[in-house]
Amino acid sequence: MSNWRKDHLGASSSEPLKVIIIGNGPSGICLSYLLSGYTPYVKPDAVHPHPLLQRKLSEAPGVSILDQDLDYLSEGLEGRCQSPVALLFDALLRPDTDFGGNTESVLTWKLQKERAIPHVVLGRNLPGGAWHSIEGSMVTLSQGQWMGLPDLEVKDWMRRKRRGLRNSRATAGDIAHYYRDYVNKKALGQSFVSGAVVTAVEWGIPEPSGSGAQAPSPLFQVSGFLTTEDQSQQPFSLCAHNVVLATGTSDSPARLGIPGETLPFVHHELSALEVAIRAGTVTPDSDPVLIIGAGLSAADAVLYARHYNIPVIHAFRRPVDDPGLVFNQLPKMLYPEYHKVHQMMREQSILSPSPYEGYRSLPEHQLLLLKEDRQALFQDPQGLHKVFGLSLVLVLIGSHPDLSFLPGAGAHLAVDPDQPLSAKRNPIDVEPFTYQSTQQEGLYAVGPLAGDNFVRFVQGGALAVASSLLRKEARKPP
Repeated sequence: MSNWRKDHLGASSSEPLKVIIIGNGPSGICLSYLLSGYTPYVKPDAVHPHPLLQRKLSEAPGVSILDQDLDYLSEGLEGRCQSPVALLFDALLRPDTDFGGNTESVLTWKLQKERAIPHVVLGRNLPGGAWHSIEGSMVTLSQGQWMGLPDLEVKDWMRRKRRGLRNSRATAGDIAHYYRDYVNKKALGQSFVSGAVVTAVEWGIPEPSGSGAQAPSPLFQVSGFLTTEDQSQQPFSLCAHNVVLATGTSDSPARLGIPGETLPFVHHELSALEVAIRAGTVTPDSDPVLIIGAGLSAADAVLYARHYNIPVIHAFRRPVDDPGLVFNQLPKMLYPEYHKVHQMMREQSILSPSPYEGYRSLPEHQLLLLKEDRQALFQDPQGLHKVFGLSLVLVLIGSHPDLSFLPGAGAHLAVDPDQPLSAKRNPIDVEPFTYQSTQQEGLYAVGPLAGDNFVRFVQGGALAVASSLLRKEARKPP
């Protein structure tokens, strides 16, 4: 990694890179694995339980999945994702997991270095991305086996680390460690640069060569700074033929836009509660912590506060029986703690007797303003106003991708350019079998930015990008 930095993060770089991946979470790691020459083939003796897929796979024995027609292979597959390539790769890696089976992958992996495409992965954190920012004891939403990357199962890794899965799920700390370990075990580290913050991506800008003659124009210029070991900032500027956006969506928390939201006791991340409890500024004897939101992040905050006996007021705009609440989409057997929070939300209205000491829910309440004396003013469903005293406020209502480094913050790349970019409602518009932007050749998006919100499915986007880039390389004249 240090050699890469020395060679490429200087004032100028003469030769454009083939690929720059911005983001080093699961999407970026998986894509780096595929671009490093690791190539998936169907095992000669494998039989896939899906008859149609098995027939198609048998038509091209000995041909890498990366070299096959992903559109054709994925046709007819159904599952918990809208992306056909994501469903395909998931079906190859975990053939019958949705039916409770544990059939092993039909893929075998071969390291073919002649197929590798030179690339660099830029990330703010250590490999694993935002997983390093999540409180380590939090249990993952997805089953542990669904958090794994190709050719290193989480359960096998945890067994070697003498760790165990809890109710088939792993802790966030284990998963962050797994991703970092994966990069090391697969020898991908030479392509990864941690502490890199991208501040601008521009395209179509000719870059003069050192001799003064006009060189072939690299399509993209990626600029930013690297935080060094002594915490100084070293600027860099790189050129590349292709850029892959893999930054996820946790960069910019969603805000309420109400008066008082910028006060120092108002926060937009769970870690603020952890810090306050550790520092002793919030205790069981404090005024309640106000938690705003009805999603899993808010539920995690409720569970965390309850674990330390911190009093909680939990407010949200939706009715508790709204079918759109995420709790109604989770099996109770796998997610008992989230269903417990949902039960508390339903049974512990502010107006009812208190079966849960230290917890109050405010369904269908709108927070109007926060005052400097730590008072919160709410409006209830009948339009009446209520005031509560608080010690801390956590606004956990989702997050938006931060693409401020793109021209126009990337708004023109979305499915609906007139609406805010959103992983769930308005992702970047990509071609379904290449994940290349429909608006800009050479620009790709994977993971939540492309609408794939679970680690289990982001790997399909990486497969699509790798397949597309390999085809581009094959078309180049020798």
